[in-house]
Amino acid sequence: MPAFRQVGEKQLPQEIVFMAWSPKRDLIALANRAGEVLLHRLANFQRVWSLPPNENTGKEVTALAWRPDGKILAFGLTDTKRIILCDVEKPESLHSFSVDSSITYMHWMEVTEESTVLTSFYNAEDESNLLLPKLPALPKNYSTTAKIFSEEKSDEIMKLLGDVRLNALVLGGSSGFIEMYAYGMFKIATVTGVAGSCRGLCLSSDLKSLSVITEIQDSSDSAAEITYFQLDTSLLSSYLPEVTRMARKFTHISTLLQYIKLSLACMCEAWEEILMQMDSRLTKFVQEKNTTTSVQDEFMQLLLWGKASLELQALLMNQLTVKGLKKLGQSIESSYSSIQKLVISHLQSGSEALLYHLSELKGMALWKQKYESLGLDASGIEEAITAVGSFILKANELLQVIDSSMKNFKAFFRWLYVAMLRMSEDHVLPELNKMTQKDITFVADFLTEHFNEAPELYNRKGKYFNVERVGQYLKDEDDDLVSPPNTEGNQWFNFLKDSTHIKESPLLFPYYPEKSLHFVKRQMEEVIDQCLQKPADIIGKSVHQAVCMSLYKTSQSEDSTPQLFKLPFLWNDKTSNIHYVLFTILENSVSKIYILRRHTDTSRSVSNGILAVEFGSFLNNSINDSSDSRCYSCLDAHFYDDETVTVVLKESVEQEGKERVLAQLPLSSIYTDEDQDGELIWDSTKRLDEQRGEILTRTVFLENQWRVLENMKAQYVSVNGIRKVSCVLSSNLRHVRVFEMDVEDDGEVEEEEEEEATQIAAGEPSEINQSADNQDNVCGASAEELPDETEEHESSLDP
Repeated sequence: MPAFRQVGEKQLPQEIVFMAWSPKRDLIALANRAGEVLLHRLANFQRVWSLPPNENTGKEVTALAWRPDGKILAFGLTDTKRIILCDVEKPESLHSFSVDSSITYMHWMEVTEESTVLTSFYNAEDESNLLLPKLPALPKNYSTTAKIFSEEKSDEIMKLLGDVRLNALVLGGSSGFIEMYAYGMFKIATVTGVAGSCRGLCLSSDLKSLSVITEIQDSSDSAAEITYFQLDTSLLSSYLPEVTRMARKFTHISTLLQYIKLSLACMCEAWEEILMQMDSRLTKFVQEKNTTTSVQDEFMQLLLWGKASLELQALLMNQLTVKGLKKLGQSIESSYSSIQKLVISHLQSGSEALLYHLSELKGMALWKQKYESLGLDASGIEEAITAVGSFILKANELLQVIDSSMKNFKAFFRWLYVAMLRMSEDHVLPELNKMTQKDITFVADFLTEHFNEAPELYNRKGKYFNVERVGQYLKDEDDDLVSPPNTEGNQWFNFLKDSTHIKESPLLFPYYPEKSLHFVKRQMEEVIDQCLQKPADIIGKSVHQAVCMSLYKTSQSEDSTPQLFKLPFLWNDKTSNIHYVLFTILENSVSKIYILRRHTDTSRSVSNGILAVEFGSFLNNSINDSSDSRCYSCLDAHFYDDETVTVVLKESVEQEGKERVLAQLPLSSIYTDEDQDGELIWDSTKRLDEQRGEILTRTVFLENQWRVLENMKAQYVSVNGIRKVSCVLSSNLRHVRVFEMDVEDDGEVEEEEEEEATQIAAGEPSEINQSADNQDNVCGASAEELPDETEEHESSLDP
């Protein structure tokens, strides 16, 4: 029996450039050369969903990473320099942000360090849930939200918050670019002082150090140099409870900003272009009419005398029509009501929650003993609070404009509808025919205010009128409002104008009567971004280089290999707080694996060291007896878990019919007690490949943890020790095979263990989902998403 069981195989239409297993589910994310992101399940390697390349987000995926809870997938796009956070349930962006460099590597880790302060914080209920009303779920009947939200739920945006336990997304890019994002959203550090393009990242689970592999190339025609940096991030570790609280608060703020952004997008969608019909009809009327009478006077004559000019009659009866007026009135009422509901229930709720979290953050900033070292600035947060207050004022102004517009349009359309019925000599219902002096005055005021011809407006917007006043607030433009609210005679404005000291009081939020809601929202986002930036700069400056090692020079032949598959590979052993670096160096036609080991505490030298590993013969009749015992080259290597490395091997002497091998390498077979205390005396003036003669080499003869990969030119491997699976990719980047790595000999025993695991998972939803044999309840897709799949897989991704 082979050591590993094959559970899936597929030939893919596009070349794969990256693959990453979900840490909690039997799902694997792939990115291909076409810029498509795909999610596949373990069972038969069936596709769950695909996210095609997009003009807005980008087309060139260069990195993938899973959030530790497996609910969010992050990927980086080099052409647009954007990071997208995607819900595992549906292939749509929940959140995205821009970075200053093309991303070449991503690492998303979870902090495992424990303390009494942290434990109490993790277990305590979030006070905001007690003090703030629950945010209303965003409506699904808009295309903006329908893309993101599933039919069963509409609060997916809150999934961005994730678990309370701190996790960090570390991004690496070209020219030494490195940034850390707490919970994948709040930037907590901008790291400087690292040279080269990032090839690997690993932040220790105790936050004490960050290991970085970079590729430094002096000139285009020279070979690149692979260098290892170990950076001291002890400030994050020392202030872990404070960092966690601050990051959690900022993540709440980032999530609320996204909630407000989506609410505003729904409002823009609720406003329809048909509402501009009155403005465009009147403008056309001005351009075509022959009389010198103004439009306002034309309508006033109709109001007072009940008679209209022939030109106005033609406008009303032929262009606007009774049916069109009725439809326009219904559209305005429906549209304004929807916008009004969104402002009251979503925009105001989100803004008030934002104000609450910023106020709490200001309180934290005033506790200088705890938070000053992390760069939390009370004055910057105060500016953010002020900006949110201005946004709330502008939202209230929009509500007032909607309220008055609805009243005005209702009275105006009712009068005009009756007038048009009389023109067409139709029967007018008695209840419509009643019009008091007050109603006439109301319509007259509306005509006076809204039906003035404005030539300067025609130069700006191509129209003479701005009867519809709500749409201007929803335009994402820097221009001032066409028709700002009239503050003449407002007692409060007059009082502020006369009281200089009160006007300058920090207790009053600034008011921008000339600006749109979009403009004030964008201004608020910029101020909050500045507020978030300072901690990242301060923490980033505290990160300093502890170790710099030049490892080796790359060969020119590697240029055709996808960047994302190239070794070195970094691994963090959470138990012993050790960083491992795996890489290969070609020597006498054989690629040896080198394992570099560094303790996460940069002040310690214990457990630091390097070993080389070569593989002896372990296949029956695989080589001649006279051949060299070092007969296998390592093509790829990844840590399976803290104790095992998964490798793809090939025979160093290429012969017809020779197969590639997938194998498990236990660290116990290469590390002995003597190695624990030994350390290479490093000559910092030389690269490691120039000192390899002094490095201890272990020759390993694998016994049973290997499998021949028949009829496959295997080259790369991606593994998940938690789910006990691996995915092997061929050298042409299109052929994949999936294996279960730990297979019991007794099938019945295996099934019993899986049933027990399923029962445990059912008791604790946050635990690992069911295994591959039970995948129909783990993930699936609709028939529309999977036309080539059977109906049995149309199940939810929820555990």
